[in-house]
Amino acid sequence: METMDRPHALLQSIFGFDAFRPGQQDIVEAVASGRNTLAIMPTGGGKSLCFQLPALLRDGVTVVISPLIALMRDQVRGLTEAGVPAGALTSGNTDEETRAVFDALEAGRLKLLYMAPERLASGGTANMLRRIGVGLIAVDEAHCVSQWGHDFRPDYLRIGELRRALNVPLAAFTATADAETRAEIVTRLFDGEAPETFLRGFDRPNIRLAFSPKDQPRRQILAYAAARKGQSGIVYCATRAKTESLAAALEQAGHSACSYHGGMEAQDRRAVEARFQTEDGLIVVATVAFGMGIDKPDIRWVAHADLPKSIEAYYQEIGRAGRDGAPAETLTLYGPDDIRLRRTQIDESPAPPERRAADHARLNALLGLAEALDCRRQTLLGYFGEEAAPCGHCDLCDSPPERFDATEAVRKALSAMLRTGEYFGTGHLIDILTGADTAKIRERGHDKLPTYGVGREFDKRGWQAVFRQMMGRDLVRPDPERHGALRMMDPARPILKGEATIELRRDTIAAAAARPAVRMLVSEEDAPLLSALKAKRRALAEAAGVPAYIIFTDRTLIEMAETRPASLDAMARVSGVGATKLERYGADFLKVVTGAEAEMPHPARRKLAGGGAASLYDRLMAAQNRLARGEDGCEKPLSCSASQVAKLAEIRPSDMGTLTRLLGERRADRFGAAFLDVLAEG
Repeated sequence: METMDRPHALLQSIFGFDAFRPGQQDIVEAVASGRNTLAIMPTGGGKSLCFQLPALLRDGVTVVISPLIALMRDQVRGLTEAGVPAGALTSGNTDEETRAVFDALEAGRLKLLYMAPERLASGGTANMLRRIGVGLIAVDEAHCVSQWGHDFRPDYLRIGELRRALNVPLAAFTATADAETRAEIVTRLFDGEAPETFLRGFDRPNIRLAFSPKDQPRRQILAYAAARKGQSGIVYCATRAKTESLAAALEQAGHSACSYHGGMEAQDRRAVEARFQTEDGLIVVATVAFGMGIDKPDIRWVAHADLPKSIEAYYQEIGRAGRDGAPAETLTLYGPDDIRLRRTQIDESPAPPERRAADHARLNALLGLAEALDCRRQTLLGYFGEEAAPCGHCDLCDSPPERFDATEAVRKALSAMLRTGEYFGTGHLIDILTGADTAKIRERGHDKLPTYGVGREFDKRGWQAVFRQMMGRDLVRPDPERHGALRMMDPARPILKGEATIELRRDTIAAAAARPAVRMLVSEEDAPLLSALKAKRRALAEAAGVPAYIIFTDRTLIEMAETRPASLDAMARVSGVGATKLERYGADFLKVVTGAEAEMPHPARRKLAGGGAASLYDRLMAAQNRLARGEDGCEKPLSCSASQVAKLAEIRPSDMGTLTRLLGERRADRFGAAFLDVLAEG
């Protein structure tokens, strides 16, 4: 083995660093000395150096297997710039690039060869690697070997076979720290023989952690982005459709934003990656497909519009912020629907029961972090087996939550569940607890239950916060076989029996009680009209290929349903209906409200809709109609154009000279005096 003077010299001369980051030197020593190695290192923790530097210390070529074409290209470019001979064989190569790599390999010039796992399916790959003299295999994103992970790549299963064929050491790197995935990596890559394992440095002190219950999530994300305008950020969403609608909303709010998901064409995805790498202040709204392979050091914030799949996924995604070590921020939104979705995804997966149990445990760890009572960093690092003092700058350190003894509230909630056969979701259970008088309650006789009306200490949103925290503690779980009805889990039994107590955070309860609920729904009377307006909006949006809110927001439709505008003027006064939207969509929505075809006035009149000039226009037109055949009704018909009348309504002339100039002498003679009277009235 080389002395450790040379690694330090290379660290400085090639990579430009004066010292290793914590934990790096031990891994470099192990890999450089030819020991099989598994390193679990955080995203942004400097893992690439842990195989690039040993490659320079060892004889032969180091093959780096990575699923990330963009990352491979970046690293090859960076190494070449640093004077290290490196190349990549990927599906993104041109024929010329591939030929140049093979020429360099045959000439013995390359030290690092990056390769996509799909290359291993080719029978000639192992022979080619044996011929060029491979001395080390490095596997990036080693968790891709796990058949039950969302990043599973079948070709990773061939790596163990390649290691045996070449009979060289293997170094595997991942940011995924759970025990099941580690065990799978050892089985599949190292034939079950435990490699030297390093679990290093999960603390990223420059990243501020924050969670918030969902409360108009689009508004929350827009407000968060607005406070960080001009900074590069990523917003993660659970669905492809949501990435597109949220990116459009950010654009509309004046941000530079674009969406990214697996359903896009490869060239479109590459264009977004390229923009993100080069454009300052760009926000990418993405599914988790984005970020793997993005090595942008100055991402200042990461927001989750939906709860991630697990605590590992959360850690990996927030880890894309602040890789330059400067302060970075994160915000994760979550709500009962997220918890229900993630539970259902696990329950309905084809994984064996023990894997599903492990996935529920990983989700529980994330929910525990979301509903934590103490420092978030302590909670997060505790999951990864690291001890830490309170960080002093997460949201809970900044504003410690008030706690209260929620034992009685939780027992009431559990009682309502059990007395109704664990057959209902939170909405109906809350109605029972708050004593609501609904048809569903009366039909089922639930107003006769002992728990009916016993929970009036909280309003509806207060109880929603209680149930959400109960789900976060895994006291109750939505049952996918009963359409999300809640069922009690074992940890809740001691509380129900009075053998244990529980504290919950009051901040979410207090906020719910103190802040009036946003009116996203209308009264029962207006609900059918709101549904019809939404259906019209959806049809127009689909026809135009735009998100529904681009036509009109929910708030605008709610106001329409409540005020029931009977004319285009009234429609123009609805919040969110500007002149252009009135022109495009006004008649369609007015027909939904009134049930009749709207009479479309002249375009000149439509432009005035809703304002004071509109009423003036109508009175001027009435005066004109009265005088169309003169005062005595016997003269030749005469009229002004709609545009002329609109002009008068807008500029409101007060003397006959101006009026004559605008209308001409003949019309001024016929209508001038009457028009001036109308204009004088305002």
